[in-house]
Amino acid sequence: MRPRVSLCCLPTPCHSLGRLGHLLGLDLWVKRDDLTGFAGGGNKGRKLEFLIAEAVDQGATHVVTCGSSQSNFVRQLGAACSVFGLGCTAVVMDLPYDSGHGKPVGRFPQALGNLVLDDLFGVKRVLVPDDDWDVLFARTEAVARELTACSEKVYDVPIGGSSPLGAFSFTLAAEEVGDSWDFIVTPTSSGSTHAGLAWAFHGSRTRVVGVACDPEEDLRSELVRLAAGVDALTGCQKAMSDDEFELRTDYFGAGYNVWSHAGNDAIELLAKTEGLLLDPVYSSKAFACLLDLARNGELFGKVLFWHTGGLPTLLAATGESL
Repeated sequence: MRPRVSLCCLPTPCHSLGRLGHLLGLDLWVKRDDLTGFAGGGNKGRKLEFLIAEAVDQGATHVVTCGSSQSNFVRQLGAACSVFGLGCTAVVMDLPYDSGHGKPVGRFPQALGNLVLDDLFGVKRVLVPDDDWDVLFARTEAVARELTACSEKVYDVPIGGSSPLGAFSFTLAAEEVGDSWDFIVTPTSSGSTHAGLAWAFHGSRTRVVGVACDPEEDLRSELVRLAAGVDALTGCQKAMSDDEFELRTDYFGAGYNVWSHAGNDAIELLAKTEGLLLDPVYSSKAFACLLDLARNGELFGKVLFWHTGGLPTLLAATGESL
């Protein structure tokens, strides 16, 4: 049994999106991981139950991670660190990007939202000028070394909590929903949510479709790496290859952390049909893909949308209309 702390209110509910499902011709449901109940909700709390347990088990005094300045993971990590008396430093950029794709242009959340909550939870943010992801990762490693030199026992958490342990938490999440689905659609970015669900449903009737929320060229290989890590943790050798992951890479819009037109339309549609709120960075883009797949006849039967949370980012758009 892996060490685990209790942070979330689990299992999160599933409920029918009957009105919208009728319009789309689907038996459409939503997995409410926006209601995990910890630090504003969201799927990241599942990963943190294992990551923080490992940090405590290793005697860490300080946790270091990285991401965007509006990171949902940083917000929940900061809260978890406060519960266990750990220092928390996040090295962030407003718009980290892949150099091959270029810096995205468009609206992105700049104020309030997760920044307010980070401060409440005591997160120390190290803001770095926008640049390539590799620059962000290198600066994070440097900060971790600096803290170690100051006698901190540092526990490094990869971006988004995307380690094999983070992916493992979603193999357990899959047990909450059973295997009666034809499709599960989920946002994917750093990859551990997608990898864990795909691993759990591998070989079953359920097809897990991940919708990339940023132009990460190495995402498929990252999914393979994470799934292999779950193999090692569980002793169950599924040995998933890259062609066994269903991945859509045509819905990230201008890039990571930038709102997309299709995503904005999805936010408005779901709000006005089901009273359900999506976030502009992850879930809205994934739901935009779900809508198109349904309208094109590529989704059918019983479909589950995995809502990963992110409401604070939506609220960061103060004074701006969708």
